[in-house]
This record gives sequence, C-alpha cells and structure tokens, in this order.
Amino acid sequence: MAEGQTIDIDGKSYEIDKLTDEAKAQLGNIQAVDIEIQRLEQRKAIAQTARNAYARALQEELARLEPAQ
Repeated sequence: MAEGQTIDIDGKSYEIDKLTDEAKAQLGNIQAVDIEIQRLEQRKAIAQTARNAYARALQEELARLEPAQ
C-alpha cells in the first residue's frame, strides 16, 4: 500500500502502515467478506432474473389452459 495511505473507520482516520498486524489482518478479512457479499448479491440477481423468466413462461403456459372449476 502507498505510504501515508489512510482508512476511515467510524469517523476516524487511521494510517494503514501504523495499524497492528492483527488490525491489518482483520481489515483484510473485512475486504474479503465484502467481495464475497458482492459476488453473492450478483448470483442472487442472476437467480432472481431466471426465476422471473420461469414465472413468465409458466404464466404463458397457464394462459393456454382452462382453469379447473
């Protein structure tokens, strides 16, 4: 990371090079989890799009049938 680079957490700025190794590890963990959350949100959006397409296809098929009395 660039020298003097800072990160803002809870309204306070911290120099990254001055963080403890444990703090840097936790920061890395947070960044990894944020990436995973983003990946899962994208997968959810893909699944929702597929579900919507299946629902439309079902509606089209049901429109061809007579409902049961």
